[in-house]
Amino acid sequence: MLLFNTYLPILKSAFVMKRSLSFCIAILVIMGCFSTGSLHAQSSGARLNHIAQYVLDLKISTDFYMKVVGLDTIPEPFHDGRHTWFLIGPKSHLHIISGVKTPLPKEKNTHLCFTVASVEEFIPRLTKNNVPFESWTGEKQTFTKRVDGVKQIYFQDPDGYWIEINDARE
Repeated sequence: MLLFNTYLPILKSAFVMKRSLSFCIAILVIMGCFSTGSLHAQSSGARLNHIAQYVLDLKISTDFYMKVVGLDTIPEPFHDGRHTWFLIGPKSHLHIISGVKTPLPKEKNTHLCFTVASVEEFIPRLTKNNVPFESWTGEKQTFTKRVDGVKQIYFQDPDGYWIEINDARE
């Protein structure tokens, strides 16, 4: 809105000069193309960089996130055999780090969530890898359908961290 108000006088004068609605629409489209970057640059809000999870066995967890969840690994800077990094979104990563000594209890309210095109098409991946899943309420081998129509399932990784898979449209 601030950007629109900034350019409103320019639009008014352009309309007066050209007397063309299509000219003004073209100016608005051009402004829209450039404004997204400007608004982001002006924002001082935080954005997700990474999530780190401490795990018992790096190989088991790496295989799980690759084979079951379907994440791709990315280079990690340490090269010490204790880290695997995954790309989970534009400029966002999941870091799994080996070294945990005692597993801690995990609650479903604290979870990672990934969106897929279809929950029903994702379920065979879990079945193939013998990973049990459940609805939010804990009903085994079924999904939850939220009030907005989004389907979601929950399962745990080898260290007990909860993962949600849903089909939300972004």
